[in-house]
Amino acid sequence: MKNKSITALVSAFARAYHAEHNQIKIFDDRLARELLTNEEYANISSNMSKGITFFLPEFTGTQEECLRAIVDWQLSPSPLGRAAFAEQALQNAVTLGARQYLIFAAGYDTFAYRQPDFADNLQIFEIDHPATGDDKQRRISSLHWHVPSNVHYIPADFLDPDWQKRVLACPAFDPDQISFSSLLGISYYLPKNSFKQLLSAIVSLLPSGSSIVFDYPDELTFTPQAGERAQKQLMMAAQAGEPMQASYSYRELEQMLEELNLLIYRHLTPAEITRQLFKAYNDSQPAHPITAFDNVNYCLAVKR
Repeated sequence: MKNKSITALVSAFARAYHAEHNQIKIFDDRLARELLTNEEYANISSNMSKGITFFLPEFTGTQEECLRAIVDWQLSPSPLGRAAFAEQALQNAVTLGARQYLIFAAGYDTFAYRQPDFADNLQIFEIDHPATGDDKQRRISSLHWHVPSNVHYIPADFLDPDWQKRVLACPAFDPDQISFSSLLGISYYLPKNSFKQLLSAIVSLLPSGSSIVFDYPDELTFTPQAGERAQKQLMMAAQAGEPMQASYSYRELEQMLEELNLLIYRHLTPAEITRQLFKAYNDSQPAHPITAFDNVNYCLAVKR
């Protein structure tokens, strides 16, 4: 990742488009649009709408109708669903005493700049690869956004074994404070041993009662049994230079977390995600339903 993450930009676009075009939202990221330049937004819109024959070969309609169909079908289910899941879990964690929020691979996440009331007592740490993180900081500076005093940016490459030292070096970070960590969109792109090492390193930094939320592709992802969207996502990620590398069965995941002293507290399959997180939106938009992404599950784990 010598350049800013393309997948992170597309995820920001998907969140922005959803927020702009719907009153009832799966997840309301009202700031995502501001992080994208007009040129970027237009280019992504154009490129995606032109790809209708790849995404939905049978679909016909105007360019705008094609774009909405692609966003709702392919682009937005994962960024919207996992963000909604994570921030619901974060709010519950804060209620139970969490006082630090570590956002790994923060990308163009905007939580730190649209903080709800429950975040008043949180210290928020955005931890990301310097290429993407520095690009985000430049965008925030150009927008003249106020940077809250409880927000801390930590440049770190998770494949570098010394990344933990960067976190510990941040004066605001307290290793004795119960914390909530999000690792959204990460498990796909790391070999299994690297993802396990990352989880292990996070667990070693935080006290018992801390929690970690992440999404992961299931064991069918790299097989012919994978859903059509999952197969196309594999192709898109590879073409963007960020190939997906791993998938997990529930039993495999459970065993790995057990070895790391983590207990699965909540787990959602695609059907459960659609039913629990997407229902209000789908009831309001019967002509534009959104279903959770094929072969992707969400997990909330707590350190024993």
